[in-house]
Amino acid sequence: MEYRDYYKTLGIPRTASQGEIKKAFRKLARVHHPDVSKGDTKAEQRFKDVNEANAVLGDPEKRKQYDAVGANWEAFSRAGAASGRSGASGGGSPFGGFGDGAGQTGNVRYEFRTSSGEDVSGFSDFFWAVFGAERETGASGGRGSRTASGSGSLEETLARMGIDGASVGAGRAGGSRAAQGRVQPPVAEAIAELDLDEAFHGTTRLVDVGGRRLEVSIPKGVDTGSRIRLTGKGPDGGDLVVVVRLTPHPTFTRRGADLERELPLTLEEALLGAAVPVTTLKGRLELTVPAGTQNGRTFRLTGQGMPRLKGAGSGDLYVKTRVVLPVGLSDEATSGARRLFELVKQTDPRSARPDHAT
Repeated sequence: MEYRDYYKTLGIPRTASQGEIKKAFRKLARVHHPDVSKGDTKAEQRFKDVNEANAVLGDPEKRKQYDAVGANWEAFSRAGAASGRSGASGGGSPFGGFGDGAGQTGNVRYEFRTSSGEDVSGFSDFFWAVFGAERETGASGGRGSRTASGSGSLEETLARMGIDGASVGAGRAGGSRAAQGRVQPPVAEAIAELDLDEAFHGTTRLVDVGGRRLEVSIPKGVDTGSRIRLTGKGPDGGDLVVVVRLTPHPTFTRRGADLERELPLTLEEALLGAAVPVTTLKGRLELTVPAGTQNGRTFRLTGQGMPRLKGAGSGDLYVKTRVVLPVGLSDEATSGARRLFELVKQTDPRSARPDHAT
């Protein structure tokens, strides 16, 4: 039996919040769900592993007990595998093999079911027996009064598991204290509202954290939903996460690292061609519009988009033309326009598209 790192299974750090655990689980569950990956046995197993990891890490109490085992976990897993008995937990669980077929090892009751999302009954009993911590029991073995789990039962259990009880016992108290000391302060969140220019060039924001004003540097290239984690800067020494939210821009539309904008053209510019000034977030440049440019034609300006938050370089700027026709023509202008169109002899665009009704 191999040691199962539930954090690695979900692809999250050990400092992940409950919200991050839930988000990672949902993402992986959608990808590996049997309805999505029909007939893929590896995906089905992966789906079971993800469910199992979420059942433990998604419950704060079970997660605390799981974290408490620490470096001794592999030894317990190997001992369980050597016994060759999976008990009620089944061979796929990291708790399988601890006990006889009746689901008991001394005074340790185990029953580990995670694939169905049920509570892990007996989970705490296993850890109490291993670490010799106090647990609540009633006069007849139920919950109620506090007694220490029997040391004789612990040594017998460890002996049957092939583990040196002295070496484990030496680290029990320290392990218990370490588990208590690993309680993490809550992660605080703050919203940073930026406009597109600030996201393009990078900026700073002042955030009020428990009465303290903290200046936060916002890197260029951030987008709505970008998260900036400041370790130890939150209340009570916890982490602070700054979540970015971009406000709409009147000219530019963002698509990842690319930008889009519209460029109005006069009839003369579109018909005869021209060098037209275009404003970008980097500055001002001239776009050469060829003669006969149609309404809606898109030009790509390489490297004129947003800086990439991860990696080098920038996205592109896509400029879509919009031809604006003159209005309010005088009699003379109308007469001149008629003469122009008599010379141009433009083909009927509707007759050139048989799929369009005339």
